[in-house]
Amino acid sequence: MAHNHSHNHDHYDGHGHDHGDHDHSHDQEPALQSNLYKQINFDAITTLNEEVPRSGAAIVQKPWTDRLNDEPILKSDADEQLLMHVPFSGSCKIYSIIIRTSDTPSAPKTLKLFRNRDDLDFGAAADLKATQTLELPRTSEIAEIALNRAQWNMTTSINLFFEDNHSNGEEDVTTISYLGFKGDFMALNREPVNVLYEAAANPSDHKMIQGLTNTNASMPGQ
Repeated sequence: MAHNHSHNHDHYDGHGHDHGDHDHSHDQEPALQSNLYKQINFDAITTLNEEVPRSGAAIVQKPWTDRLNDEPILKSDADEQLLMHVPFSGSCKIYSIIIRTSDTPSAPKTLKLFRNRDDLDFGAAADLKATQTLELPRTSEIAEIALNRAQWNMTTSINLFFEDNHSNGEEDVTTISYLGFKGDFMALNREPVNVLYEAAANPSDHKMIQGLTNTNASMPGQ
């Protein structure tokens, strides 16, 4: 079933830098040492065409230990398409998406991903060129799907457009029971800039103070 929404053709183009891999071994989920779970702004997640309100946010907020639980579950409502917006609390480099669907025709198939967009509706998601497009497997196992890391530097949000499912148009309900992200979080990526400003200011302060001291010292002899 097609969606009739206004289209927005604005494009976002950003450039980032690779800050390298970081050690996240202190995370609570050792199986996901670079899990971005703690960096997701759950309250700001939006999901279009979800059957139950906030069920999209619920499958993202589901902890790793509950990844094989069937509840909570995200189901599409009017047709097979879903459009999710997942914001992060800072800048991330995303390495992969972790997802659990099902071994049924309701498993999503084509997933279009968009980086740093907060203005997408179904029409725009269908028309715009995605940052990356994935073909999802039909399985009830946890699937980790690697992304092209060069495309996901300096990511502050990700949009996921589940365009169809494995039913080839026969099944209107798409289901997803777990969704997570792996990558590096760079909340302090701007700190070096501030340090440079402070370092540049300090020498001039010292020179000014030294100049005043020299001037004052010479005054009695004048």
